[in-house]
Amino acid sequence: MQQPKFIPLNAPELGPEEQAKRASDFFELMNRRRTVREYSPREVPLELIEKAVATAGTAPSGANMQPWRFVVVRDAEVKRKIREAAEKEERESYSSRMSEKWLRRLAPLGTDEHKPFLEIAPYLIIVFRITSVEENGETEPTYYSQESVGIAVGLLLAALHNMGLATLTHTPSPMKFLQEILGRPRNEVPFVLIPVGYPAEDARVPDIKRKPLEEIMQVI
Repeated sequence: MQQPKFIPLNAPELGPEEQAKRASDFFELMNRRRTVREYSPREVPLELIEKAVATAGTAPSGANMQPWRFVVVRDAEVKRKIREAAEKEERESYSSRMSEKWLRRLAPLGTDEHKPFLEIAPYLIIVFRITSVEENGETEPTYYSQESVGIAVGLLLAALHNMGLATLTHTPSPMKFLQEILGRPRNEVPFVLIPVGYPAEDARVPDIKRKPLEEIMQVI
């Protein structure tokens, strides 16, 4: 059994005023984040995407197995194939898979099976959840991979928003077509598809409200 190795924690202490300012500033920044479905084809430097993915890679994970893979797609032909496959699944979902209650929930968002943003956005980041690893000829499952990848995606969205980039969390179901189009191995399961870019100049978003703090938090 390998013995643990520890290093000193590098965490400078902040004063109360600085803590409060950072907390308020970050909340105001993230409170402006919105899901965007209308994109500009304007180019985004790859360096920004790389930095955002690197930030996502700092997320905590079960047993530090870091069970994520971020496939960044900018090739127009690959984006076209992904759009066609996603829209095929979405047509099935909207016409027969989704319940009336589900469709009623989606109605205020104005969504449907048409996903032009999958081709217009300069990048698609497809996040895969690695379900197992192989070492010394033995296969081992990754631990708490669902939770770990979910945390990493949250950091990814925050990092991209902090750069002034727009995002959308798209989860066409089933998503096996992403494995096939992108040639990923069986132990990499699609988790979410995220278009990334600048919003279109005339972009609009649904007029929705977020739940107030007193509704989502309870102190005991």
